[in-house]
Amino acid sequence: MSESIIEVAKNILKNNLGVKEQEKVLILSDEDKSELGKSLYKAAQSLTTNAVYIEIPDSSRAGEEPPLIAAKAMELADVVVCITKNSVTHTNAKKNAVLAGARVATMPGISEEMFTKGAITANYEEVTVLTNKLVAQLDQTKKVRIEKDGFQFTFSIEQRMGIRSIGVYKNMGESGNLPSGEAYIAPVEGSANGTLIVDGSFVGVGKLEEPIKLVIKDGRLVDIIGYCSETILNILGQGLGRNVAEFGIGTNLAARITGNILEDEKVAGTVHIAFGSNKTFGGETEAGVHLDGIILTPTFYLDNKLIMKEGKFI
Repeated sequence: MSESIIEVAKNILKNNLGVKEQEKVLILSDEDKSELGKSLYKAAQSLTTNAVYIEIPDSSRAGEEPPLIAAKAMELADVVVCITKNSVTHTNAKKNAVLAGARVATMPGISEEMFTKGAITANYEEVTVLTNKLVAQLDQTKKVRIEKDGFQFTFSIEQRMGIRSIGVYKNMGESGNLPSGEAYIAPVEGSANGTLIVDGSFVGVGKLEEPIKLVIKDGRLVDIIGYCSETILNILGQGLGRNVAEFGIGTNLAARITGNILEDEKVAGTVHIAFGSNKTFGGETEAGVHLDGIILTPTFYLDNKLIMKEGKFI
């Protein structure tokens, strides 16, 4: 157990989550991330007398619900940190914990290296300003259009509300990723159409060796053309997993493309589209899976207003 990692973890708990003495802190980890989970637990023990560590089996995919006993423990805590191989960000367990008033930070797939470099080192005041500005624009938008390599992809976000993930969660019911930096929203089911070029990374695959082409019709992924298509489609399945679930915009200037979605989707100058569940953040779909794909240097419009051109904010 690295003392330097414990010190970083202590700073995260104090500065990003505002942990106070006597608060009930739950560190939820799994077999894959147990070493980092125990470092976080050690850090939590130095800040409060009410720290608990729960280790669950590795899940099979992002978006899979944790065991019921762990989910119930999340609801009883003041602060929850989920450091797991696969994401529990878009699960009912996390949603219910937030509704119960817990401050929840999820760190899916985080590595030891990511504790000290990249997105976690960002100026989070800058992240907050940019994220808030984009969420305000998303809230007023009816239609989004993404363009890349001559292809277009459009969808509606009318009457949907944007979500800010800024990496600082100090008030009851606040939650998001750590490290963080994104503005995201749930597209209206059935509204997405077009062809999408994904060339950064994809959950279940990692950093992409070459761009892949996704074909979407009436809100549903119908085909993937590219070397890793079978892997992605097998994880999503034939049902609700193919729903266009999320549109996200990276807002972290320190984040890097690493092949780990936790950091990749935060990179400023990228956008991402996810498939599967979105009921936990304003959508209607509960699929038991949530996979993101990162698009590098995109051009996109909100109601025909140019917001980003080839990866540069306008």
